[in-house]
Amino acid sequence: MKSIKSVYKIGNGPSSSHTVGPYRAALLFGRRYPDVDSYRVTLYGSLAFTGEGHGTKKAILNGLPGAEIVFDTEMSDLPHPNTMLFTAIKNGETIGEHRIFSIGGGSIRIEGEDSEEDIELYPENSFTEIVEHCKERGISLTEFIWEKEGPSLHDYLLKVWAAMQDAVRRGLESEGVLPGGLELARKAKILYEKRCYNESADVTMDRLISSYAFAVSEENADEDIVVTAPTCGSCGVIPGVMYYMHHDRGFPQEEILNALAVAALLGNVIRTNASISGAECGCQAEIGSACSMAAGGLAALYGLNIDQIEYAAEIAMEHNLGLTCDPVCGLVQIPCIERNAVACMRAISAVNLSRFLYTTRKISFDEVIATMYQTGKDMDEKYRETAHGGLAAIYVHTPKD
Repeated sequence: MKSIKSVYKIGNGPSSSHTVGPYRAALLFGRRYPDVDSYRVTLYGSLAFTGEGHGTKKAILNGLPGAEIVFDTEMSDLPHPNTMLFTAIKNGETIGEHRIFSIGGGSIRIEGEDSEEDIELYPENSFTEIVEHCKERGISLTEFIWEKEGPSLHDYLLKVWAAMQDAVRRGLESEGVLPGGLELARKAKILYEKRCYNESADVTMDRLISSYAFAVSEENADEDIVVTAPTCGSCGVIPGVMYYMHHDRGFPQEEILNALAVAALLGNVIRTNASISGAECGCQAEIGSACSMAAGGLAALYGLNIDQIEYAAEIAMEHNLGLTCDPVCGLVQIPCIERNAVACMRAISAVNLSRFLYTTRKISFDEVIATMYQTGKDMDEKYRETAHGGLAAIYVHTPKD
């Protein structure tokens, strides 16, 4: 497996597959063909169907100013649901062309070339192999990660954690209506400030964590800076949980960084053996993965053992299986923002169950990830980020005059 740094990327929302990935692809293509008269970028699959609402055109134009953007909704049988064809034109002739895939989490792959992130740091390719290695040597997951990644990981995670916290703070201070035409009001500040009379400690925890998740997700919907964790659409889950644990429960920053590392390792296993792309496997690959990562990271933060960490991550994913990606109007708003908050609660519940029941588990993390991937492949295309099914098809939005 490659570095866990590939899981966390800092960039503009609202979609890692639709904005961060295409932006990086545009920059790469522009560097390869700088001296041209014009560029043409053809979008296929999910990028063509929901790219307008997800800000794909804006992201590509930020990387390739003046490019012609074509939305091709007719071509099928694509090698990946998020396919782009970049064309460089000079003197009326095509002088360069690359088919590039936005494979999830802001990562890209150029057809016929090794991935930009193909440097292998981990000989282990499954969580089972990782567990066996750690148990044989008597080391923790955190120790395992730092051995593989080296000291440079610390500064990287510091930047990631700072960006996550910044997104929470900005979101809690912001008010108004999100862009895109749904007239969806921001809710994070309301959740954070409105306290119920005689509010119990549990209700306070749920309200605060939900407000943090809403804050980041609303920043993402507003196309501001967030961290893919592992995607933009699921970027509020890990910050929602970890911000609460740090700022409200007092867990030290260094312990938070270790939790982020464990969460990223789990995300890395999912990326390697399945997918984190909503266009490929539905929202189970985005929210499900983020929930699983948050659960595993939180279990590590609590000092639970490696089997408890695995069980927490497995429970979290298992109960997101089959979750569809059905963004209303192609925007990362409904039901995406609420799903981030709900996933935070589910992650915490998964940790609580794993603490006491881990010796009884039957399903491994690797098995539930394989199940998620197969479920995603079996899922009808209209439930995989095309905005053609589910809530996107049922809900009828009537714009205000």
